[in-house]
Amino acid sequence: YDGHCDLHVGITNSQGVVYHYDQEGVHRAGSGWEQCLSIPLVQPDMWELLQQWDSLLEEFSLEEAWLPHRYEEQQHNCYTFALAFINRVRQGRGREALSKAQFTESFLLPRTREASRYLTLHQQLAHRDVYVVPLAEQEQ
Repeated sequence: YDGHCDLHVGITNSQGVVYHYDQEGVHRAGSGWEQCLSIPLVQPDMWELLQQWDSLLEEFSLEEAWLPHRYEEQQHNCYTFALAFINRVRQGRGREALSKAQFTESFLLPRTREASRYLTLHQQLAHRDVYVVPLAEQEQ
C-alpha cells in the first residue's frame, strides 16, 4: 500500500471469511485479503460473543441497508458497513456506539501506524545490501 488510494474494509467471521460491502452489495471472500491489516475487535474471554459472531454477521449482512443500490462512495460504503456492524454488537452488549472518528483513532490508526513503520523499514532494507540472519537458539 502506497498511501495514495482508499483502503477497503471488511469483517471476518470465525472461519476467516471476509464480509465486505461495495457497489455490488455484500461479498463473502475466503481469499484475496492475504495482505490486509488485521484489527482484533473481540477479546478472547468474550466466549458468548464469539459463539454468536458468525450468525450476527450473516444476519447483519442480509439487511436492506446493504443492498447494492444503497451504496454511496462517500457516505454509505465498506467503512460504514464495518462500523455499523461493530456498533450493533457494542449496543447489544450495552456499550455506547463509536463514531467514525472514535473508531479510527482507537482501532485503525494504531495498526496503520505500526504497519507503516514496518513497511518503511522493509522498503529501506530491500533497497540496501543488507542480509538478515536469525539468531541461533542459544543467543536468543
